[in-house]
Amino acid sequence: MAEGDCTDRSSSLTAVKGVDLVFHSAGLTRAIDEKTYFNVNAKGTENLIHACLDENPSLRKFIYLSSQAAAGPCQNGGRKKESDGCDPVSPYGRSKRRGEEYCLEHGHEISFVILRPSAVYGPRDRDVYAFFKILSKKIKPSFSFGEQHVSLCYVQDIVEAALLAADVKESAGEIFFLSDGHDYRLNQIGDLFEEAMDIHAYRIYIPGWVVSGIASFSEFLSKFSGKPPLINKGKVEEMVQKNWLCDITKAKALLGFEPRFSLAEGIKITYEWYRKENWL
Repeated sequence: MAEGDCTDRSSSLTAVKGVDLVFHSAGLTRAIDEKTYFNVNAKGTENLIHACLDENPSLRKFIYLSSQAAAGPCQNGGRKKESDGCDPVSPYGRSKRRGEEYCLEHGHEISFVILRPSAVYGPRDRDVYAFFKILSKKIKPSFSFGEQHVSLCYVQDIVEAALLAADVKESAGEIFFLSDGHDYRLNQIGDLFEEAMDIHAYRIYIPGWVVSGIASFSEFLSKFSGKPPLINKGKVEEMVQKNWLCDITKAKALLGFEPRFSLAEGIKITYEWYRKENWL
C-alpha cells in the first residue's frame, strides 16, 4: 500500500508505478473556499494524470470518478445526456468539471474514462447520515423550492460501473452518467427514509431564504473554525435547481451497466449500517 496526497504530484508516483488501472475517486465534496475545491478536485486530478504519464505510461486505463455536478442540472425538462453542454452551478461542480477537462486534454496520452454519478448514498456517507440524524429526532425537513426531480444511485452500483468501465475496451475516452435510472421527487425521498427507519416524523417546511441564511452563517463560522461548513452557498445553488435527472442509456449500452439496488433497498441497507456502527 502506498499513501500519498493528490495535491502533491511526487507523492503519487509510487502509487501508480506498475499498476494496470487507476481508479481516481479522491476529492472534496465540502471545502472552506473555492480555491480548496480546485486545488484538490481539479489540480489533484492533473497531478495524478502526470504521475501516471511519468511513472506508468503503459497504464491500461485511468477511471475518473467525477460527478453529475460537473455537468450541471438539466434545463430542458428531460434528463441530462453526455452530449449536452456543461454548466456547473457550484464551486464543487466547477472543480470537478475542470478535473474532467484535464482528462480530456491528455486523452491522446492516456486511456481514460469519466464517470458522472448522480447523488450517491450508502454506508459511511456523512452527507446522507446528516439527514438520517435529523429524522432520528422525528423531524423531516422539506425545502420550499417547488417541485424538484433528482437522480440517485447506491454506492455499490457505482463500484460495479467503475469495474465495467475498466474492462470494456470501447469505454476509453468516453463519459458516462450513472444513476439507478429512476426519477425521484425530492420530498418523496424523505418519505422513503422515514419508512426505512420505521418512524413517523413531523414535516417542517423551511423557506429558501432560511436555507440561504444558514449557509451564509455556516461559511462565516468556518472561517474561524477552519472546518468546512456542512452547507454552503454553492450547495444551496445546487439545491434550488429543479432538475437533477440524468440519462444512463449510454452506460447501459456501452458498459452493460444495470443498477441492482432500488432506492428503498439502498436506504434500508444504509440505515442498518449506521445502526450497526452506532452512528444512530
